Amino acid sequence: MFDMLPWALFGAIVIVMLVLDLAVFHRNAHEVSRREALVWSAVWIGLALAFNAGVYAFQGTDKGLEWTTGYLIEKSLSVDNVFVFMLIFAAFAVPAQYQHRVLFWGVVGAIVMRALLIALGAAVLDLFHVAIYVFGAFLILTGIKFLRDTGDHPPELDKNLLVRFAKKLRPVTNGYDGQRFFVRKAGVLYLTPLFLVLLLVETTDLIFAVDSIPAIFAVTEDPFVVLTSNVFAILGLRALYFVLNGYLASFLYLKPALAAVLVFVGAKMLLADVYKIDPLISLGVIASILGTAVVASILKASERDAADELRAVHVSVTDDGA
Repeated sequence: MFDMLPWALFGAIVIVMLVLDLAVFHRNAHEVSRREALVWSAVWIGLALAFNAGVYAFQGTDKGLEWTTGYLIEKSLSVDNVFVFMLIFAAFAVPAQYQHRVLFWGVVGAIVMRALLIALGAAVLDLFHVAIYVFGAFLILTGIKFLRDTGDHPPELDKNLLVRFAKKLRPVTNGYDGQRFFVRKAGVLYLTPLFLVLLLVETTDLIFAVDSIPAIFAVTEDPFVVLTSNVFAILGLRALYFVLNGYLASFLYLKPALAAVLVFVGAKMLLADVYKIDPLISLGVIASILGTAVVASILKASERDAADELRAVHVSVTDDGA
């Protein structure tokens, strides 16, 4: 009975917060301001830290560090999801006031898919220990792929298999109909473009989940730590999107940092039977990689802004002299 208490507490937190989010705070469709997004980011991060503190208190320092590291990995890798969401919404002109609804149901779907993938991954590792080497090699290859992929092209809606299948099943309206995913006309049920975008968001998250879930298994194989840290990172994904929307491109060194994180955790998996890296060291390495990337990106952006201002002054002086 006591073993089920953490699971029950976790489930209650997730359900209550999702209901409050959709039925109370975002009952009416509206454009999410950056200030509102910052508040919600603080709420989700605060809940995650409070839950993490409970893990430290009731399951010990090692489990607590594993949870912190897993959350940091998933939170950092979710930034790549945000970039793709920005491209999808821009490419298909999703009105700003309807984006939260797409992301909300996208997150609900992501939680279900990740729970299934985590259960599958845990079962595979339990039955076939050699899978840890497969996961490790996969993460290293994914890290290399991150460096090669510019990520500046949005997924093509018409080429997505699920979208094409949905279009064959039901007709699609020509334009958006508020924040509805379905609409009935003359007795016929239509899909709206918002539903098709939701499908694209869900399939995109599934692709990223296949990359990110093996990363957290490099930290721990405890299903409770893996699932809860992953879900808390995903719950804050919507707010993170609205905070970073418009700013993400300025983080020039984010992609190499994410690649380095994936390579590190992949190497950790490959070395698992030879040398077990202390959880605190893992946390320090990952935090250092991400912190260095953020600081370097900010400095580079400031340097670039200063150069642009200098050029503008030079052009102005030249024009005046002419």
